Amino acid sequence: MSRIGRGFSLFFFSLFLCLATLSRADSSNSTSLSTNPYVDPKDDPNNPLKYIASNALTGTAFSLVLIVAFIHSYYIIRYGAIWMIVMVIGEYSYVTGFGFRFALHYHPDSSSIYIAEYLLIVLSPCMFIAANYMLLGRLARHLQCTHLIALPSRKLTIIFVSSDVSTFLIQAAGGVLNVSQNASTAMTGSRIFFAGLILQLVSFLSFSLITGWFIYQVHRKETAVWTQDEHRIWYRDWRSLAGALSVSCITILIRSGYRIAEIDQGLKNDAAGYLTTTEGYFYGLDFLPLFIAISVYVFFWPGKFIPKFYSLPLAGTETATALTNINKEDQSLPGHSQSSFSIDTSGAQ
Repeated sequence: MSRIGRGFSLFFFSLFLCLATLSRADSSNSTSLSTNPYVDPKDDPNNPLKYIASNALTGTAFSLVLIVAFIHSYYIIRYGAIWMIVMVIGEYSYVTGFGFRFALHYHPDSSSIYIAEYLLIVLSPCMFIAANYMLLGRLARHLQCTHLIALPSRKLTIIFVSSDVSTFLIQAAGGVLNVSQNASTAMTGSRIFFAGLILQLVSFLSFSLITGWFIYQVHRKETAVWTQDEHRIWYRDWRSLAGALSVSCITILIRSGYRIAEIDQGLKNDAAGYLTTTEGYFYGLDFLPLFIAISVYVFFWPGKFIPKFYSLPLAGTETATALTNINKEDQSLPGHSQSSFSIDTSGAQ
C-alpha cells in the first residue's frame, strides 16, 4: 500500500499544483457576461465553453454527486473499506468542479474559473477508476479465487493504479496546455490530453476484460464459491457486488469514449466541435455515466461484502467468533436462515 500511497500523493500534489499555478493566469482577456459584446456565446472567442452553463443542470449534478459522496463517507465509517476513500475524494473533487461551473455561468470569459472547472471535472474520474482497480483484487482474495485472475491480485492493483496515476499526469499536462490563450499551445495540449485518454482507455478496457473473465471463471470453475451466497438476500450476495463493479466499468468506458470523440473532433476541425459546445452531450455522455459508476456503490458498498479480516486464515477463536457474529446478523434477515459465512466453530481453539 505504500507504493499506492505515494502514487496518490503525487496525484493530489500534481492536481493542486496545476490549480494553484493556473489560478494566477492573466485575466486581462476575461470580461463579465454583462460586458460581453457578443450576443451569441458561440461567437465569443473568450468563452471556452461556447455556451452559458445552465445553473439548473449544474445544481442538479452538484447535489446528486454531493449526496453520493456523503453516503459513501458514512459507509466508510459504518462498514469499512477504507481504501474506497480514493473514490470519495474523487467525488468531492468532482463536486468542486461543478461549484466552479456555477461561477462560470456568471463569468463565462474567466480563464481562471474555466481552468479550475475543467481540470477538476476531467481529472477527478481518475479516482473512480483507481477505486475499481483496487476492488477487484480485494474481491478475489476475499473469495479465495486469486488463481482465476489473469495477473497476481496484488500486482494487478499496483500495475493498474500506477497506470492510472501515469495517465492522470499526462492528462493533467495536456489539460494545462489545452487552456492556453495561444492557439498552437492549446492544440499541443489537446494532443497530449488525447494521448492520455487513449492510454487510459486501453488500460481500463484491459482491466474490464480481466474483471469479466474473472467473474466468468468463478462461475465456470468454482461452483461452490459462485453459489455460496445464494441463500442470502440478493443485495448481500457477493455476485451483486461483482455486478456493481461491472456496471461501473461499463459506464466509465462510455464516458471515456465520449471524451476521446470530443477531443478527436476538435483536433480534426482545429476548433471545438459540437460535442464540446453542446451542454446536453456533456451531461448525457460524461456526467450521467460517471454518476452511475459511483452511485451503484450506494446500494452495493464493498465494505458490506468484504470484511476487514478477509485476508486472515479461517482458524482461531477470534476469527471464528467474528464470522459467527456475521452469520447471526445475516440469520436475522427475514426469510433467510443461512449465511455464506457460516462455519463450524466447534473445533476453534
